[in-house]
Amino acid sequence: MKTIELFKAAWQSLRANPKRSFLTMIGIIIGIAAVITIMALGNGVKQKMIESFKTTEGGEQTTTINFLSDDPQKVGFTQQDILAIEQNFSGQVKNAKLEQKDSEITATAEFGNSAAQAVSLGLIKDPLKDLKLVAGKELTKTAIATGKNEALVAKEVARSQYGSLERALGTPVFINNTSYTIVGIYEKNMNVEGPALNDVIVPKALYLTTVDTTTGSNSLKLTITKGKSASTVSKKVVKYLKKNGSAKNNGQYEYFDAGAILQSISNVFDMLTYFISAIAGISLFIAGIGVMNMMYISVSERTQEIGIRLAIGATPRNIMNQFLLEAIMLTVGGGLLGFLCGWGLASLISTFLPYGIKAAVTLSSFLLAFGVSTAVGIIFGILPAKQAANKNLIDILR
Repeated sequence: MKTIELFKAAWQSLRANPKRSFLTMIGIIIGIAAVITIMALGNGVKQKMIESFKTTEGGEQTTTINFLSDDPQKVGFTQQDILAIEQNFSGQVKNAKLEQKDSEITATAEFGNSAAQAVSLGLIKDPLKDLKLVAGKELTKTAIATGKNEALVAKEVARSQYGSLERALGTPVFINNTSYTIVGIYEKNMNVEGPALNDVIVPKALYLTTVDTTTGSNSLKLTITKGKSASTVSKKVVKYLKKNGSAKNNGQYEYFDAGAILQSISNVFDMLTYFISAIAGISLFIAGIGVMNMMYISVSERTQEIGIRLAIGATPRNIMNQFLLEAIMLTVGGGLLGFLCGWGLASLISTFLPYGIKAAVTLSSFLLAFGVSTAVGIIFGILPAKQAANKNLIDILR
């Protein structure tokens, strides 16, 4: 028989019992839909994670190198370091710039008649909501916006410098040679990150007008050239800085390897996805048993049809191919329907997920659905097909 004739015969046989055919496909549909749903949601989470590490419009990865200084008055990176990095890593580093976090600034301060000393400085653009004030008043939004020379001091610093909180209020403190008036005393909040962990808090806009923030920093942000490994390039830059950095003798360089962490998390998600998919695949095995059972019933019901085909010249191979093709058409049809159901279900679930996670159905997911459903049809359809092919024409005629 020609291939097209085999397809026509198989299709007509399936259409002869549409309800039984559809009910047999239900197991395949459920199994494939479950696997596709899990994989689509897992891929969506992975894509969201990858996007969170690509902070530039062009999709380049960024990495930050920090300097842990032994001397609070020394900075780890200068403009000379940037020029050296850009020259020595021109094909790997697209851009390098100094960064300074508002909650991690070290400044020189003079309290009253005391000698200059290094303090940690917190810069704020708005009043702090979680600030625990113990004396005086807070920095108001108007004072911050207009750039009033007012400052808040931590309780520990006020007591060590002035002996009591009351004596500290209203006194001047010179920060980088700029005078600020202490208007409030606060208690450091160790449970949250931010300016409230620092020794002194001042308005950000005012502070930036009194210092040259381009001279140096303890944080360096690198934009890695697209296609290059952020981890590899960062390691090379750190190694170079340890030998040639302007502050190599004043502290340690370290970097946050986001790429390695991302890869580890991605591998964990892959393992979880495959594990859950394997559990969902149990339904495919049960569905395969159902397909085999239906095909055995079909073979027994169509004994006369098999005899007639053999009598008019069909070979046992033709008979086997026809029944095997019926099983494959049944499972592949269920697999495609399951793929569409899984895609739709994953898209529906993603609308309720936080952080903008969207289901991602890939070509590999489609190929998996098609391949698995085809394999189920072949594996569970081959034995009934062989039984049909092995029927003896003489026995059928009797």
